[in-house]
Amino acid sequence: MRQWRAYSLTSDTDRADGCIAITVKAIPGGKVSNHLVRHATVGTIVQLDHAAGEFTLPAAAPAKILFLTAGSGITPVMGMLRNMAEDIDDVVVLHSAPTPDEVIFGGELRMLASRGRIRLIEKHTDTDGLLNTAELNELVSDLAERETWACGPTGMLDALEQHWNDNGMPERLHTERFRPTVVTAGDGGTVTFSKSATILDTPGDQTLLDAGEAAGVLMPSGCRMGICFGCVAPLRQGAVRDLRNGDITTAAPGDGVPDPNLRVRSSGHLRHRPLKELQ
Repeated sequence: MRQWRAYSLTSDTDRADGCIAITVKAIPGGKVSNHLVRHATVGTIVQLDHAAGEFTLPAAAPAKILFLTAGSGITPVMGMLRNMAEDIDDVVVLHSAPTPDEVIFGGELRMLASRGRIRLIEKHTDTDGLLNTAELNELVSDLAERETWACGPTGMLDALEQHWNDNGMPERLHTERFRPTVVTAGDGGTVTFSKSATILDTPGDQTLLDAGEAAGVLMPSGCRMGICFGCVAPLRQGAVRDLRNGDITTAAPGDGVPDPNLRVRSSGHLRHRPLKELQ
């Protein structure tokens, strides 16, 4: 069974050998991450899709930047730091990890800080506790002036988005999530994947992507959150609920599918509920 995952490029784009690098953290129970970390060897063949995503620096970088990360959320940021133009010199990196030894890229981040390329703030949660949004202004006094890119656990990102919204600057925060935030679950129902003739019952809080993969259905995907459209498929009949906002999309025989307006994302942000038939 083929498994699809999205990983950030962490290598310098000007590598002389033309190779690329990703940084993978083995997640407990993670099929792909554990295979890559513990079993992949030289010569292993993997399939790659085109690079995609919006968690990137703009062509004209802002004057002041804050990277706010936790755990493996540092990986997409490291890709940006390694390729950052030399004239970008006001960069703060606020990173949380349990201990100093568990800071991914710790040595390189500290070297960049010693050279004056970044101002590094490390928060070691085993001794300091989890990052609290109330202390952000103490840690970064000019927070409101900085364009911020944040990546890490769902709870942290939810709190950051709330903080930026409450302070009237949501447009200054850019986030990258590893998993969707389930806002509204559906009732669950029976899903039919017509191409593989697979029929299964799914709970209302499970994404179509997770349900399909668990049943052995080939499910191409990129971000696993419903934002890259790598998993889009036509809804032929039934109704599905978007776990991100509760919106429901329906389709009935004779609607003229495939229709771009009736294509649903099976990834991360599962759309909708008792789904009758998905191609």
